Formats: sequence, structure tokens, C-alpha cells
Amino acid sequence: MHLTLEKLAPFLGSYYLVLAVMNAVFGYFLWEHKKNIRQAVFWTVVAGAFTIMASIAYSGQQKLMELVSLPEAFRGFVDGNLANPALYTIGTSAFLVTMFLFRKVLVQPVVAWGLLVLALLLMGLSMADVQFAEIVTKPDNVPIVAMVFLLGYFTWLATAQAVKNDERTARGEDPLEKLNNEKILVWPDLVYTELICMVAVTAVLTYWAVGLQAPLEDAASSVKTPNPSKAPWYFLGLQEMLVYFDPWMAGVVLPSTIVAGLMAIPYLDFNKAGNGYYTINQRKFAYLVFQFGFLELWVTLIILGTFLRGPNWNFFGPYEQWDAHKVVALNNVDLSQFFWLGLVGYMPKAPDGASEIAKFGWILWRELPGIIVVVSYLALLPPFLGLTIFRGFYKRMGLIRFMVMSNLLLMMMLLPIKMVLRWTINLKYLISIPEYLLNL
Repeated sequence: MHLTLEKLAPFLGSYYLVLAVMNAVFGYFLWEHKKNIRQAVFWTVVAGAFTIMASIAYSGQQKLMELVSLPEAFRGFVDGNLANPALYTIGTSAFLVTMFLFRKVLVQPVVAWGLLVLALLLMGLSMADVQFAEIVTKPDNVPIVAMVFLLGYFTWLATAQAVKNDERTARGEDPLEKLNNEKILVWPDLVYTELICMVAVTAVLTYWAVGLQAPLEDAASSVKTPNPSKAPWYFLGLQEMLVYFDPWMAGVVLPSTIVAGLMAIPYLDFNKAGNGYYTINQRKFAYLVFQFGFLELWVTLIILGTFLRGPNWNFFGPYEQWDAHKVVALNNVDLSQFFWLGLVGYMPKAPDGASEIAKFGWILWRELPGIIVVVSYLALLPPFLGLTIFRGFYKRMGLIRFMVMSNLLLMMMLLPIKMVLRWTINLKYLISIPEYLLNL
């Protein structure tokens, strides 16, 4: 059953009412405990504004609902100009870099609360769009929306702790974890806390099960498959990789590289700082690599596959109607075609009647530009980095450990590079040897 604004009205009204209560409580906290009257008044006014928005949403009237929804021109601009995979990849990377550079400002509670309120406000205004609401409120996607906000909270919590520790270290003080290292008893401290959490989680899951319809579909049938057919949310990152790599690469090599890289971390890490306490300044390289690998190369791919991939695995804007008949023409071109047809003017081809060995030689000649690029990327670039940017790492790690680390990092960077190349110049494969089912 499709959603309408009338059906969304009670939900949106309750949503804005919850935001009003949240901001009212936050304002009371600032007034009672922080004695900050100015900020308390500000957030109380924000709570009043959300109360007004809640009353408008509860009315369900078309004209009034436009006051609590994004303008149609803005939604069209987002779908038509900002919603494309290349900009999504570059934009999310730039967002993470910005968050890192301004972390000392963003971890302040009032700033973080303001960003949370803005994110929730944007989501509420967006849910007035029926198409957006159908995707976000789908029973399969509700937990993913919740996990996105929970991930943001825990990332902020860890970063705030790390920033405090870095400031204390700069003053010559011990990290907070060493100050609060008092041992407690398993009973009643730990078990009692776990019992309360168990009761709370059980209550939430019970309410969830009653309030949301289970996302069960008809029995599987080979003559009728869902469109789009999506993997479980935790595999959507791998499913997205299939757009840019062959199955053997996306489903075997890259996941195996992730597992091998995680196993290799204890043997590659030479920095002993940060054991048992949060820090960023003492482990900037490790922090940036983890955040980029987890948030950019995994979480953002899950978000992309969940909310922006529609029928036929086409990319849709957040407010765009999912049209099963949408056709996107992609003139996928391999690197060998760019080089031979674009620069030289002809494509090497084995003469008729050539032996299998001769044909294989012609194939290697045809794919020579891609082979040179890949070999240079994985074999020549690491020594160059070791002599320039990562000179200190090379001296402390030695040749073997540095080559393993650098190749793991370069394999990690291969995904965003292929994504941007695919969506900007339609480059599909660096090396394309379909004769032997070998494409990269």
C-alpha cells in the first residue's frame, strides 16, 4: 500500500513532537546544570518551533503540509544535479575530511546537538516527500536509519574522548582512562547494569515488533524476482562492488584482502601509543585509515545500496520516483580501448589461424597499457611512497612490512578510484581479458 500525505500526517506530527520534547529537555539541562541562560532560551525557542510544526503536520492539510516539507525546486535540484555516484563518492570523502579537520569544534556538546537537530529536521522535511518516506519507513530500512544515527553518536563519543585526551597529553597530564580506572565488582555493578539494559532492549524490540510489519515477502520463485534484488544490508557493500569489479574480485579477492589486512594489523603496527585510551594525535595515521576504510568504504556503500539503488540497480536521487523502466546508457570503455582506439586509432588483434600461444601474446599486447598501470600502481608506487611521503614509516617498518602495508592501502584505495573513473569517464576495466575471465 502506497503512502500518502494524509497517512504520513500522524507520523510526522509525532516525529516533530518528539523533537520538541528533546530540545525542551536539552534547554532545561543547559539552564539547570550549566547555568547558560542564553543557550537555554535558544533551544526552548527551537522546541516551540517544533511544536508548531507538529501541529501543522497533525492537520494533514495539503497547503499546510507544504510548510513542513522541502520546496519542490530544492528536491528537483538535488535529484537532478547533486544525486550522482561520482559526486556521492567525492562528497562523502570531503565530508569525512572536514569532520576530521574541525573535530575540536564539532565535538563540543552544543555544536554536536545542533548538527543532530539539523539532521533530524532535514529528515523530517524530507519525509513529507512520499517517495523518500516510502524508502526510509520500509521495515527493512528502519533499522538501517537507526544504525546511521547510532553510528554518528558513537563516533562523536569516541572522538570527543580522544580530543580531551589529546588536550590533556599536550598539557602533560594522563588520559582520562587512567584517572577513571577504579575496579568494580561484577555483582552488583556489572550484572545489574546489564540486567537494566536487557529489560530496556527487550521493551524496545517488543514495541518494534508490534509497531512495524515484519518485512516478509512471498515465497521465492524463479519466474518472479524482486526488482531490485538486494542482499542483506551487511552485504550491500559487496553488492555495490560488483558494479566496478568482476565477481571473483568483488566477492573473493577484496573480502579476503580485508580479512588478511585485519589479521596483519598487529604485525604491522609499530606505534604502541594509544593502548587502553582514546587518542587521535598520537595515532593519526591509524585513525584516518580506519575511519576511511570503515565509514567511506563500507558504511557509505551500505547507505548507497539501501537508499539510492533502485530498480535494475540504477542510481536514483533521494526524492526521485523509482521507475522500473528507467534505462541508463553507460558506454563502458576499457583502458585498452582508450589507448588503442583513442590514441593509436586501431585495436591489436591476433591474425586468423594464429596459435593459442600467439593469441595469448596478442592479448597481452592489447592489454599492455592496463598491465603497466596496475604494475606501476602496486609495485612501483610503494617504493616511491617509502622514499617520499612515508619515509619515516619505511625506516621504522623495514621493506617487507612496509610493502605489505602500502599494498593493503593501495588495494583499499582501488575501490574509490574505480568508482570515480566509472562514473566520470565510463572506464570499466583497467585490464580486460574476457578470453580467460580475467578482468580488473
